Amino acid sequence: MGEFFRLNLPYLLGGISVGGQYALIAIGYTMVYGILRLINFAHGDIFTVAGFVMVYLSATMPLTVSLPLTVLITVVLGYLVERAAYRPLRDAPRMSIMISAIGVSYLLQNLMWYVTGGLAKQYPTIPFISGSVTIFSATTKMVTVITPFLTLALVVLLVRLIGGTKIGMAMRAVSKDFETARLMGIKIDRVISVTFVIGSFLAAVGSILYFTNYTAVTPTVGAMPGLKAFVAAVFGGIGSIPGAVIGAFIIGIAENIIKAVGLTTFSDAFTFALLIIVLVFRPTGLFGEAVNDKV
Repeated sequence: MGEFFRLNLPYLLGGISVGGQYALIAIGYTMVYGILRLINFAHGDIFTVAGFVMVYLSATMPLTVSLPLTVLITVVLGYLVERAAYRPLRDAPRMSIMISAIGVSYLLQNLMWYVTGGLAKQYPTIPFISGSVTIFSATTKMVTVITPFLTLALVVLLVRLIGGTKIGMAMRAVSKDFETARLMGIKIDRVISVTFVIGSFLAAVGSILYFTNYTAVTPTVGAMPGLKAFVAAVFGGIGSIPGAVIGAFIIGIAENIIKAVGLTTFSDAFTFALLIIVLVFRPTGLFGEAVNDKV
């Protein structure tokens, strides 16, 4: 039993860690959907841009400068994406906004290919979180231990922001009824910009944690984490922050358990199969609310 625990504990810890990283990305998806009823397809690419920004900044600046600057640049990028690609189409048909989101995703990917030449870049070593730690005779990286606690702390702060501040109240009002909130004088554009800023901030933090574990950064590396984070958001109930977090942890742990039993090839397939099974029996996800459209 002790030997089984020793061999499999790293997979469990890894699952909790990667689940936390998926959760930080998934919150961005679920927040934007909750307000705009729109999937921000560029979110995974913003996550990747954060990785490249950190690579280039750390090559010329100390980490005490490059880390906060990476987060700041990612936040600004998220804000600019909303201003340039989504705000002008606020009253356009939903299909137009979706096409714009896909276009931004491909634009960011191609810009990364152009800047990097398509070559993988090595993510810098961040002291403390890149070091090794031993837990119950299992050795893992410190980032694996830190990630779930940091994720939960950020989620608690976000929930308090949404539940106890004016901008949070405005976000809840807009998510309930977009048009009525606009008629009541809520500054819709400001609320949506703040939503993108928060999502981009969390994606930047998730990027730092993710690439500390998986150190090769390529222009398309964010596609699979972004897709799994989206699956987590849908799995938990798109539009629900607690649902996105719980869904992300479930997916992260399940994915690593599949690897632990020697079925690494099927770990990605299992994630999407699990989603299909859940949606067959609960189309709104685990914590999603059924939406009744008035005719």
